Amino acid sequence: MCIFKLRPACKEYLWGGQRLKMEYGKVTNAVILAESWELSCHPDGPSVIRNGSYAGKTLAEYIEAEGWEVLGTHCGRFRDFPILIKFIDANQNLSIQVHPDNQYALKNEGQYGKTEMWYVVDAGKDAFLYYGFKEEITKEEFAERIEKDTLPDVLNAVPVRKGDVLFIEPGTIHAIGQNILIAEIQQNSNVTYRVYDYGRVGKDGKKRDLHIEKALAVTNRVPLKKGDNSYPHVADCDYFTVDKLNLDGSRMKRMEGTVTGESFLSILILDGDGVITCGNDALLYQKGDSLFLPAGSGEYRIEGSCDALLTSIRESGGEEIV
Repeated sequence: MCIFKLRPACKEYLWGGQRLKMEYGKVTNAVILAESWELSCHPDGPSVIRNGSYAGKTLAEYIEAEGWEVLGTHCGRFRDFPILIKFIDANQNLSIQVHPDNQYALKNEGQYGKTEMWYVVDAGKDAFLYYGFKEEITKEEFAERIEKDTLPDVLNAVPVRKGDVLFIEPGTIHAIGQNILIAEIQQNSNVTYRVYDYGRVGKDGKKRDLHIEKALAVTNRVPLKKGDNSYPHVADCDYFTVDKLNLDGSRMKRMEGTVTGESFLSILILDGDGVITCGNDALLYQKGDSLFLPAGSGEYRIEGSCDALLTSIRESGGEEIV
């Protein structure tokens, strides 16, 4: 089997909406669908294989049965499955938050930290993201603004539109604004330190927990310099490499590639439909599908009309993976 179609783990959070169900075909009993974890071996929300002899098994169970080599030689440096891929439907503003790096997270949480990237699949008029600070602030001012609910006043609000990309390193304070649909590729971690949540309450009538002390310890409180170091990729770091595929169905209606023994390939279909073939497998795909091709699958071909994100793991650039 060369092509696995995955069923996501669905997450119901109070800020979510209906788009992932109505437009992307996600099936869930949740009234509000905020996130679909499309490629996940995380115990908080594993994705499940939908086809072939492993149908009904989680992706993690498949990897355990077939061995680590299905992930490729470039994944040998990781303790766990390296990445987690999501769709995020922000019908309302998400909480303002920050993620720790590997060293802090492994020591304090028992799992990896989180480096991530956002690809803006769609955005409404006047949509924006919070991304770092406008100016450098002290740790004392940071704490005071959290306490007095004035933190947004000093954050860098970035207007976004469809196709924009932001790379978010650990320690970067950030938040997704309302009316934005995001594809997120991140380290395989569920560690988030929430510092501001607009005073909202959950189903239990209580405000959601904040993680102020930990956030104070890990946040980079200086303005960010947005670089373009990933070219020619959408994003590129020691944890993932992401490329964008666009087939218009006429001049560009087919793409061919090879999945070597170095890395698996994840294909997230943002829009469109068609067929993907690899070896003896041929599988129809449509908007919202998540496909996994094991390392060593060989030549593959994607035909049709689609926008997609292709994610793999490259050779280490020298960063130590704890």
